[in-house]
Amino acid sequence: MKRVELLSPAGDLEKLKIAYLYGADACYIGGKEFSLRANANNFSLEEIKQAVDYAHKLNKKLYVTTNIVFHNENLNGIIKYLKSLEDINVDAIILSDPLLIDIVKKYTPTLRIHISTQACTTNGETVNYFKEMGVERVVLAREVSQEDMKEIYDKTHMDLEVFLHGAMCTCYSGRCVLSNYFTNRDSNRGGCAQVCRFVFDLDKKRKTKYSIATKDLNLSSKIKDLIETGIMSLKIEGRMRSTYYVATVINSYRKLIDAYYNNNLTEDLLHHEQKILSRVANRESTTQYFDHQADYNDQYYIGREEVSNQDFLGIVLDYDKKTKYATVEQRNYFKPQQTINIFGPNNIDFDIKIDKIYDEDFNELDAARHPRQILKIKVDQELEKDSILRVKF
Repeated sequence: MKRVELLSPAGDLEKLKIAYLYGADACYIGGKEFSLRANANNFSLEEIKQAVDYAHKLNKKLYVTTNIVFHNENLNGIIKYLKSLEDINVDAIILSDPLLIDIVKKYTPTLRIHISTQACTTNGETVNYFKEMGVERVVLAREVSQEDMKEIYDKTHMDLEVFLHGAMCTCYSGRCVLSNYFTNRDSNRGGCAQVCRFVFDLDKKRKTKYSIATKDLNLSSKIKDLIETGIMSLKIEGRMRSTYYVATVINSYRKLIDAYYNNNLTEDLLHHEQKILSRVANRESTTQYFDHQADYNDQYYIGREEVSNQDFLGIVLDYDKKTKYATVEQRNYFKPQQTINIFGPNNIDFDIKIDKIYDEDFNELDAARHPRQILKIKVDQELEKDSILRVKF
């Protein structure tokens, strides 16, 4: 049985390596041009090559987004850029403009093509059209239901991808122009200002605030149903999210997917991972269109709050097996005698009560209070580099 792919965002090389380490089968990234996340760090061609080489050494995959809505001036340089991606040997490009299909077939025929969710594909006939055009995969619109996913797969037997977790757009699969009107930044060419999350006054007399943002997507409770639709890739949104977010979300979904295939996807495991996922996000979440017609309950209209997450305490830089001391880079405040959770690659996940905290010169500290300070903590259980310390839930 071919297993479903877990696809992670990666805003830079550090996040890409963390995503693979924590269980992603593939990552998608954006280059310096032609990508819908212009404000992310994004990757130079040299960094894309490094990312591809790193992925392929792990027998993993790397996809590059070229999914802006192209205007005349955006076409300058696209052929040269695609040839570079072909030479680098990326596993696929993600595009939304049908013109690029013809350009790829003519100039870079070995590049595999994935159709972006920005193409708003919602039916099997459109999927078959792309299939006949030589497309390898279609990322379905975010508004497609479970029933429609099954029907589309049954009609096409195409490699299909859907979003599993993360931010949703107020407009159809991201084709929004609010940012253009309010800030003169083109949402469909990488400049989205997220105007839907602005808080507006309805009028000067009323104190009620108003917004039109959607709640985040979270399909962890539907993981079994998702896999059984025939979908072959489950995608996490978030190329601008933090390293901690990427590690936590990928780690949770890796556990859930593996549990499904190992026939031990229990309610206790689902509840535990859903609790973790609810804490790593700073917004509420729903299942959106997957199992119901999205309505006002899936939107933020009044009283929305976003809270900065302080759960990420530190990341392990090194572990000395002889002395059993972990070298940790601090990210948030914690102190001796506090019970924390440590999780990491290869199913590392346990709670520990911190005895003492030292600086890198082994001077004892009363607390870890300085961001990115290098610390020494004794941990009897062996840790891998890039394991993460977080607040115990």
